[in-house]
Amino acid sequence: MPADRLQRQRFELKYMLEEEQAVAIRDFLVAHLEIDENGFGKPDFSYPVHSLYLDSGNLETFWSTVNGDRNRYKLRVRFYNDSPDSPVFLEIKRRVNNCILKQRGGVRKDAVAMILNGQMPAPQDLLRADGRSLAAVQNFLTLAASIGARPQAHVAYRREAYVDPLNDNVRVTLDRDVRTEIRTQLSFMTSMQNPSLPFGNRVILELKFTDRFPNWCRDLVEFFDLVQCGAAKYCEGMAGIPETGLSHVGDFRERPGTRGVISTGSSDSD
Repeated sequence: MPADRLQRQRFELKYMLEEEQAVAIRDFLVAHLEIDENGFGKPDFSYPVHSLYLDSGNLETFWSTVNGDRNRYKLRVRFYNDSPDSPVFLEIKRRVNNCILKQRGGVRKDAVAMILNGQMPAPQDLLRADGRSLAAVQNFLTLAASIGARPQAHVAYRREAYVDPLNDNVRVTLDRDVRTEIRTQLSFMTSMQNPSLPFGNRVILELKFTDRFPNWCRDLVEFFDLVQCGAAKYCEGMAGIPETGLSHVGDFRERPGTRGVISTGSSDSD
């Protein structure tokens, strides 16, 4: 299971790359950060990430992102492999104006169905039986109940991550092979049958920082002439599945971005 290096409050800037750019940026990153321990010895230094997104019957959180609501959230159940003994994480990802807030509580995989049916977990059901984890699970259940959320989609990708060895102020990720399929049942199978590929062969670069935007990140953006954009994996993946009837949404990723100048207000988050 990947180690937990969660930044609970942060800013996120996203950029779309070709693979050649991503490899060049990797060389830039290792001068400032170290590879996430979960990527050691793996192709592209990447580990798999899987999320089961929950939403209302009318896809309330989907439309909140598409419409660019300033204050919004997503509900997802994150897992990393097929093992029945590995934990999963109930995650709330909020956007409040320009800031991203995350809460997550780790739980045993065999307890998820019971919890999503509204039953509070026992201490032995939690990965860490502390107040923070319990509060995250409680808030997740409250939001899910408020919109009647249920499983809607399975999103998967390979993540190459870089972290600051001294603190959690900066984290950089490169996400490849993003795939989305409809999944309306609570299932933690990692395999997919016929997923949409919303970003094709492109790589999503995310710069995540908790306070001031580091000067070296600014240098990276300017040196590679990057254009800030949105990259909502759940939403764009759903829009790319014909059965959802959401193709009319279009490619809302191509909203005006920022080239060479940093803005924390124009990137869709997922």
